[in-house]
Amino acid sequence: MSERSERTTSAGEPSPAPEPGVGEAGTQETANSDSDTGDQASPTEASRTASRPGSGGVGDRYGKASTRRRWVLPVLSVGVVVLGLIIAYIGYRQFGPKDIDPEQLGYTVINDSTVEAHFKVTRTHPERAAVCFVRAMDSNGSEVGRREVLIAPSSSGTVELKTIVRSVARPAASDIYGCGGTVPAYLRAG
Repeated sequence: MSERSERTTSAGEPSPAPEPGVGEAGTQETANSDSDTGDQASPTEASRTASRPGSGGVGDRYGKASTRRRWVLPVLSVGVVVLGLIIAYIGYRQFGPKDIDPEQLGYTVINDSTVEAHFKVTRTHPERAAVCFVRAMDSNGSEVGRREVLIAPSSSGTVELKTIVRSVARPAASDIYGCGGTVPAYLRAG
């Protein structure tokens, strides 16, 4: 029997060829006997070639890199940016500055069927007429009266108004329901 020489190799250096006739466990291999076919390699020889470092490429050892992963990050990044822009646009339309912005300044309950509402309206286009809906509310918050108020064109962006709203029950408060730029024909002057 011969001694087995041990030598460590670095990752890039090929391993030395084993001594002829010496197996993995350091024992001498015997020649093919009558029971062996002679055409097949012994199990020890097959395992030696399969486990030899440097026998295959990096892809054989660690698997091939997926080409699908290369485009996932850029596509997800673009998707997040587009989604953010959509959300910003919707938020701006919903909560951004409005063309006609009403603000209630106060109210006075005059009697059991009348309330006076005091409010101001700020417009980005004061040269255009607008309409506001003013409501009378009872103590439960239910609407008991409504009035449409014409906001005439003016040179000032903000105008203050007072209007009387008639109600079917005792009013407890008034509320500006909303304003718009589409004025109905029956409210237009002249």
